[in-house]
Amino acid sequence: MKTEEERALWEEFSRTGRGRDELVTRYLPLIKYVVGRMAVTPPAGLDYEDLLSFGVFGLLDAVDKFDPSKGFVFQTYAIPRIRGAILDELRKCDWFSRTGREKVQKLNRAMEKILRDKGELRDEWVMEEMGVSEEEYYEVQDLASRGYITSLDDTTTLDDGEVSVEATLADDREGAAERLDDESDKQQLVEALQELPERERQMLSLYYYEGLTLKEIGQVMGVSESRVSQIHGKGLSMLRTILKAKLNEI
Repeated sequence: MKTEEERALWEEFSRTGRGRDELVTRYLPLIKYVVGRMAVTPPAGLDYEDLLSFGVFGLLDAVDKFDPSKGFVFQTYAIPRIRGAILDELRKCDWFSRTGREKVQKLNRAMEKILRDKGELRDEWVMEEMGVSEEEYYEVQDLASRGYITSLDDTTTLDDGEVSVEATLADDREGAAERLDDESDKQQLVEALQELPERERQMLSLYYYEGLTLKEIGQVMGVSESRVSQIHGKGLSMLRTILKAKLNEI
C-alpha cells in the first residue's frame, strides 16, 4: 500500500523526472533486505559493503524502469532486479568457477550414490565416497551454498515480465503456498524434509519459513554465518538428492 507521500514522489518522477534521489533513498533498505536473504559469502577481495553497492545498480535500474500506472508494488518489481544486479557483479568476479561447479557435481553424485546404497546420508560416508578430507568436504559445502543462490530466483510472470515469487512482499496477492496445488508434490516435499537431519531441517525452516537472515540463524544455532551458509548448501543438496530418489521410485 503506497502512502500519499510515496504516490506524490512517483507522480512527480513520472511527470517531470525529478525526485529520483528521494525515491532511491526511500527504497535503500530493500538492498539490505535482499543481501540478508541471499545465501552467499562474498568471495575473496569483496565484503558485505561491496554486495550492498552492487545492489544499488539494481535499485537505480528499477526506479528508472518502474511504471506505477500498472498497479504493481514497487518492492515486488525491484527486489529481483536488485538481486540480479548483485549476481551479475559476482559472476563478473568469476566467484563460482568451472572447477567449483565440478566439485559440487561430484558432491551431488556421491550423495545420490550413498542414499541409493544405504538409504540415508551421513557426512563421513559422503566424504569417504568423494575421497576428500573433512576440510575439503566443508569447502565443497561452502561452494554448494553459493551455487544455490539461483534457487531463490524462481519466477512468476506478471504483465511487465518475470519477477521473483519469493521476493514478493506482503500484499493481497496469492502466495507461493496457495499456488502449490499438486497435493502429491507437497506430500513428497514434506516427506523429503522429514528425512533431513535435524540441523539441516531447522536451518531450512528458519530461512525459508521463518524468514530469518543467515546472520540471525547463526545466532539461533550458535554457529558462524559462514557455517550457516555451508549448512544451507548441504541441506539443499540433500533435499534435491532425496527428491530425485523419490521421483525415480515412481
